[in-house]
Amino acid sequence: MRKLLAMIAVVCVSTATSALAQDCSSAGTIGTGGSASAGGTSASSVGTAGACQTDGGNSSSIASGGSAASDGGKAMSKTHVNENGDKLKAQTKAQAVDKGTFSKSRTKTSTDGDSLQSTTRTMSHVPGQKPVKSTTNQNVILPEE
Repeated sequence: MRKLLAMIAVVCVSTATSALAQDCSSAGTIGTGGSASAGGTSASSVGTAGACQTDGGNSSSIASGGSAASDGGKAMSKTHVNENGDKLKAQTKAQAVDKGTFSKSRTKTSTDGDSLQSTTRTMSHVPGQKPVKSTTNQNVILPEE
């Protein structure tokens, strides 16, 4: 009986969702990501976002994630997503450290309904050497309806 009720609930939700679907008058997607490695450490992060404008309003989606690894030290990664009205923000930080050698990557992604932005910064460092840095940035502004 539970399986039957669950199937009915899924069919009702699917039917209601498809009846409300509209074509996007304006849409966009973005994404950035990056990796850093030094010695026995590595760190990566990525972020993506999408937005769709319709006559009924705006809808947006966002995703972010990362990972870090160290063969003898410490590694951590964390992701945080905030929603505030039609604004979405996500941030991922990943870092690995082994003595003085480290790798880190940070991605910040946001959407506010009519614009999308994502930035990834990476850095790796071995003591006694110059740090290696990289920045990737992407911005999209959706046209007016």
